[in-house]
Amino acid sequence: MQPARAYIGIGSNLGDPIYQVRQAFSRLGDMLSSCCVARSALYRSAPVGGPPDQPDYINAVAALDTGLTPGQLLAVLQAFELAQGRCRTVRWGPRTLDLDLLLYDQLVTDEPRLTLPHPRLHERAFVLYPLYDIAPDLIIPGQGSLRELRANCPQHGLIRLDSDD
Repeated sequence: MQPARAYIGIGSNLGDPIYQVRQAFSRLGDMLSSCCVARSALYRSAPVGGPPDQPDYINAVAALDTGLTPGQLLAVLQAFELAQGRCRTVRWGPRTLDLDLLLYDQLVTDEPRLTLPHPRLHERAFVLYPLYDIAPDLIIPGQGSLRELRANCPQHGLIRLDSDD
């Protein structure tokens, strides 16, 4: 079986967010049946939705070649979140780690536990800009080219961090 290309959105705004995102990169790189083939720069962004007065987020995107099914990959990502102290108490609230399965090849699915592509991927600068770093020619099923989506999505305070931030 050919591995699938999956894109994972990574975010954190608690517990030293830069460290949390780097830990996520490390965990993704060590995952069984998978290989991390690319990772974006880190970006700082204001929180979207959720309670006011949250700290800014650090965001990134990783590309994996994986032999896991989408459901298996989602379960591993949620286990990583828990291992890094994620508590799911407030929707869109602050968190030590948020791992979103953004895309899994060109699969389109809408199930109770998993929607692919991620339902808000095409409208969020903190996903589009880091995703563009690693896959500028990507086509998002049902949405079009990443290049066009990014061009039509203002940065709204999104700041690309230097590589050693």
